[in-house]
Formats: sequence, C-alpha cells, structure tokens
Amino acid sequence: MKDQLYLLRPGFYNVGVGPLYCGDSLPVEGLLSFFPQLRLLLDVHYLDFPRPRGALVSALGEEHQGIPVLILADDREIPDEELTPKQARNKRFFADERSIRRYLSARYDLPEAG
Repeated sequence: MKDQLYLLRPGFYNVGVGPLYCGDSLPVEGLLSFFPQLRLLLDVHYLDFPRPRGALVSALGEEHQGIPVLILADDREIPDEELTPKQARNKRFFADERSIRRYLSARYDLPEAG
C-alpha cells in the first residue's frame, strides 16, 4: 500500500467567495511539481472543499477532515525520528504541510526546504 496524500481541489468557493486555492496545500503541491516522481510513489487524492469529506471521515474520523493530510501506509517507517505522526482509527498521519514536506523529503531522499 502507498501513503495517501489528500489535498483540496483548487478553484473552490467558500461562502460565495472564490474561486480559491488552499494555501496549506500549495507548498505540498509545489513539492509534487519539483519532484514529479512523488506522484508515482504516493496515491494523491483531490477533495472538494465542502464537509463532510467522506474519504477522510472513513479513514480518520469526523474530527480529522483538515487538509492537507498524509496518511501513512501501515508498514511505513518514519525516517526522521523528530517527526511524530498523529493517530486515529489505527492510522498514522501528518496533518500539516511542513511535516508532510519534511516526511516526504526524508522518505524519498529529497532536498529539504531552505
């Protein structure tokens, strides 16, 4: 199984304002752009803005619908011992863009942000 990355689909509307993009998803999307091989190593999912976000509710529970989120494969080791994932429903995950980028850089031997 691959790690599961969830990002917001760009061009959404929030309370009639938009189209918008997710500022927290943008740095992760940038990493995917710089290193396109990541799209082959991860399962990347784009979700719509409105809640409930069914895929995340099913995987992590209703209280964990924030985006971006990276759900780790069950057997995945974390190569950076300073990173501590959150846990819900027996799944480990990162729910902030900095931890996601740091994990991906360490896991796939990519440069880190300067």
